[in-house]
Amino acid sequence: MAGFRLQSSGLRALRPVAFGADPSGERMARIRRSPHFEDGVFQNPGGIARIRPSGSTRDLAKIYLDKESRSRRAPKGAVPLHPTTLADISRPPATGLRLTWMGHSSVLAEIDGHRVLFDPVWGERCSPFPFAGPKRLHPVPLPLAALGPVDVVVISHDHYDHLDLPTIKALAGTDTLFAVPLGVGAHLEHWGVSADRLRELDWHETTKVGGLTLTATPARHFCGRGLRNTQHTLWASWVVAGEEHRIYHSGDTGYFEGFKDIGADHGPFDATMIQVGAYSDYWPDIHMTPEEGVRSHLDLQGGDPAGVLLPIHWGTFNLAPHPWAEPGEWMADAADAVGQAVAFPRPGEPFEPAGELPTEPWWRALSAPVARHWTSAGSRGAAPAVQAAPPVEGDLDLAGDR
Repeated sequence: MAGFRLQSSGLRALRPVAFGADPSGERMARIRRSPHFEDGVFQNPGGIARIRPSGSTRDLAKIYLDKESRSRRAPKGAVPLHPTTLADISRPPATGLRLTWMGHSSVLAEIDGHRVLFDPVWGERCSPFPFAGPKRLHPVPLPLAALGPVDVVVISHDHYDHLDLPTIKALAGTDTLFAVPLGVGAHLEHWGVSADRLRELDWHETTKVGGLTLTATPARHFCGRGLRNTQHTLWASWVVAGEEHRIYHSGDTGYFEGFKDIGADHGPFDATMIQVGAYSDYWPDIHMTPEEGVRSHLDLQGGDPAGVLLPIHWGTFNLAPHPWAEPGEWMADAADAVGQAVAFPRPGEPFEPAGELPTEPWWRALSAPVARHWTSAGSRGAAPAVQAAPPVEGDLDLAGDR
């Protein structure tokens, strides 16, 4: 059976290679020494975060069998991709900083003469299996090889929609470095990345790549890829600082007060890439709404609208009950309410935060009107009449339409 291997014990179940590997040896000893590892697991900032969704099985069945709700969770046509070419991203950015959103949380950042690739997912499904699981709602904007050389690949955590086996295997054949949270290196070594190409960090640790300083910063989320979720791999947000520019990638996170500390220590930022999709009232601790995304950006910037916010983690995979286009609409309203500049590129569209921003609401042509069930005051708002929770990202939910 392709993609499976027998565990050394011989009697354990066949394990997909995509599950990765559990930390062991010196890596596990380092994890145990982490100040963020307690009672056998990594701990979230601000206390316990609920990582299992609430809601009944009946609610789950209602939302996923309801024909109208189901249809609103995907675009009504082909997502317009920007026809980016290698030539487009080979020319140095005029301002020294350029971002290209590839969909979901994958972003190519060209910063002060270096190239950083965040959470690259080029696979067709975010799943351990090629035949089941959440499938792409649009193709990748351009082939991975068309990106050209990348100085460092940055991974936020080990969920399938952020750490993709086919993509990592392709990148393992290059000479790029990998910056990952503590413990995640076990997966990459298992998939063929040599240990000397790994920069494995705990929160608040830094590493240098050329003229860049990369810092792993806290996030409020969780980890896991297999049937047993040991919570032995860390999740992180990331700060990347060059000679002239600073950027921030949130990874996946719930809102927490720590954004203010990150901003005070490392900001302000020329651009932030903030997770604003796959939220639900059923898992408020581990994903942010667009309004919370705007609030986190303001925290990172010292309280004032500044820099550019790039919404990520939406539009590419169906991972939550909310309508497909809702994150874009809600983000546009929430940012406008406080005067915050937001970029809405089509997948694959490069832009420079200091230049003209892409702001057209391109998703509207592919979506039914989105009900404004949120409030301008900035709460999560009243939930739709029926909103149930699917299994969360790290579990093996294989529903093909998510």
